[in-house]
Amino acid sequence: MTASPNSSCAPPVPADVVDAIRAMNSPVIISHVVPDADALGSSLALAGSLQSDDCRPTIALPIGSLSQRLEFLFDMVDVPVATDADFAAADGFVALDTAKKPRCNVGKERKEGDWTAGRTLVNIDHHATNTCFGDVNWVVGTAGSTCEILYYLLRAMDVTITPTTASLLYAGIQTDTLGFSLPNTGTASLQAGADLLAAGADIADLGERLLRSQSVSEFNLLRVIYRNTKTEADGHIAYSHANHDEIHDAGCTAADIDDQISVPRSLDGVRLAMLFTEGHKGKTRINFRGSGSVTVVELAKEFHGGGHTQAAGAILNCPIEEAIEQVLPRAIEHLKHFPP
Repeated sequence: MTASPNSSCAPPVPADVVDAIRAMNSPVIISHVVPDADALGSSLALAGSLQSDDCRPTIALPIGSLSQRLEFLFDMVDVPVATDADFAAADGFVALDTAKKPRCNVGKERKEGDWTAGRTLVNIDHHATNTCFGDVNWVVGTAGSTCEILYYLLRAMDVTITPTTASLLYAGIQTDTLGFSLPNTGTASLQAGADLLAAGADIADLGERLLRSQSVSEFNLLRVIYRNTKTEADGHIAYSHANHDEIHDAGCTAADIDDQISVPRSLDGVRLAMLFTEGHKGKTRINFRGSGSVTVVELAKEFHGGGHTQAAGAILNCPIEEAIEQVLPRAIEHLKHFPP
């Protein structure tokens, strides 16, 4: 497709990013652990767009990484999942939507070693806390999603945006901006969304699958989250939790944890929301969300996490009860920096 006439909002695409990706013939495309729609959509869109007689991309997706809700995105494009042989034979890597190298979804067996082994690593992301761990980095902290950035990259590479690619990219933009409603939604986000709709993105189907439908197990997990929701600080802080047994008894896994933060966040008057989940025994993941003027990335950093200004996360190597004891008092103190 051609560039939109209203494309002045498009971020400038660095030439070294384009050149580095074009030089790869067998890249492995990687996103963060427990990939959300932005991470998975951008990975599949890039891999599918690069496929040709001269380029055979694969995506890193270790067993247990794919959530029930996002399986349909994976089924939209025929891209091979990277094997050990693919990692060994790769002539480069592209990390998408990942703020730190240890968060790359390459599998436990590779995290301990140097899985890049001197090969080029391109890092493309929209997290303001990105550590620029790549050999080539393109971080747009003001972008609403990595799919938004990737759309402008593919356009700069003169890649034809097929309806499938458009749907994958739209899925990431839609979810990371909560339907173009969060403060991270900029003119570039809206323009990309409009262009992708014109290119054939099936927004009705995406909306139905991503926003208006749940499996029985996801529904059961939401029951747990609602039941466990509590408030603090005169109702300005809300948090919920689900331990390992509660998650698995609902029929879910760690890969299914993400959007449930919307439950404590939805309470009227809540300015800081948190979700504590134990997808793996003894390891607690915390999702932080801020509303209004409240930012949470500083709070996440206190616990060696990171993310966006008002949407961040961290992981503590302890059970949920201990994590709540550590984090909740700090959250209460943190909120005092943002008077109503």
